[in-house]
Amino acid sequence: MTIKSSRYTISLIIVLSLIWIGNSGFYNAMLLSFGAVSVLFVVFVAHRLNIVDEESQPLQISRRIFAYWMWLLKEIIQSNIQVIKRIWSGPKSISPVVMQLKMSQQTDMGKTIYGNSVTLTPGTVTLDIEDDVMTVYALTYDSIQYLQGGEMDRRVKRLED
Repeated sequence: MTIKSSRYTISLIIVLSLIWIGNSGFYNAMLLSFGAVSVLFVVFVAHRLNIVDEESQPLQISRRIFAYWMWLLKEIIQSNIQVIKRIWSGPKSISPVVMQLKMSQQTDMGKTIYGNSVTLTPGTVTLDIEDDVMTVYALTYDSIQYLQGGEMDRRVKRLED
């Protein structure tokens, strides 16, 4: 096991342990020992399957992901407000559009984060991702123009670097 591989293994152990503790809500010795055995078993199986790597444990994004989540939360709130305004304004304020957008992400993880971020933002849905092109449905043309501006694309691209 290399140093890089052990870094991902330690990260996997920490994440799985936190998930176990967070979901169980019990902190007695017996349940904690069951959790430790379960975590070690999953890590063992993951190593046997050779899936403990930078894609399963993207440590490079961990420093920047919280800032991105805060920015995305702000975008989700703003989009909610815009969608509500459009609904109150009536059907003439809605102009649905489907468009293909170029993506600058190089990794599958980056493309997935970008596609999911678009879908999480009210009024837009990622329909398909093929190579470096994403097909997006938007409730209004303004939403497509915002995505064409590239702010979300740039922020997700920074997560990959």
